[in-house]
Amino acid sequence: MSREALRTPNFVADAAQFILQQARDALAERGEFRIALSGGNTPRPVYAELARLGHDLPWENVFITFGDERCVPPEDAQSNYRMARESLLVPAAVPERSVARMRGEIEPALAAQEYQDQLDMLATQRGEMIYRHDLILLGLGDDGHTASLFPGTAALEEQTQRVVANFVPKLNAWRLTFTYLLLSHARRILFLVKGDKHRELIESVLAGDQQYPAARVHTAGEISWLIGESA
Repeated sequence: MSREALRTPNFVADAAQFILQQARDALAERGEFRIALSGGNTPRPVYAELARLGHDLPWENVFITFGDERCVPPEDAQSNYRMARESLLVPAAVPERSVARMRGEIEPALAAQEYQDQLDMLATQRGEMIYRHDLILLGLGDDGHTASLFPGTAALEEQTQRVVANFVPKLNAWRLTFTYLLLSHARRILFLVKGDKHRELIESVLAGDQQYPAARVHTAGEISWLIGESA
């Protein structure tokens, strides 16, 4: 596994260009591009810029999943799907068949199993044991969580399931999330992080401090960090 940290004052533009390049490379090599989106506020402008720059992408050959989701309906303001739909899916006119939504509105364990089954089916169709993303986007919370892998939660120790429902005591809420096992099969992982907000935390995670879930992410492919910094 290789790891690189890229620091930039042009965070949104550089992030969108990075994703677009990964898409074009995958489409050229394999005829499809499989990307998992992250939620939160940081990627919203990145998705909007990606929609603008990627207007000529063959979105019918792109397959979009979500690394985690809140257990809310898709129209809820907290929904990662809603944020992605408003900023990327609608502006880029992404076909519905190119998007796999986590159903946050149903019972969490059922939603997680349903999503895992869907990814397993896609993997089987492609001759894979576990579905392999070309690119998984991740963020970094102020407690070191990434996706919905929060400190002290059961999902951190999951070794067989690829998608789980994870109860987060500090939020008193359930989340749906990819596990480390699924993350580890990605060809590439990209952390999108605002450097001015979490400077010390970022350095600790990059140094491999295992108390932070983000530091425990690994993959047979490559991990890149795009860190937005003030000019």
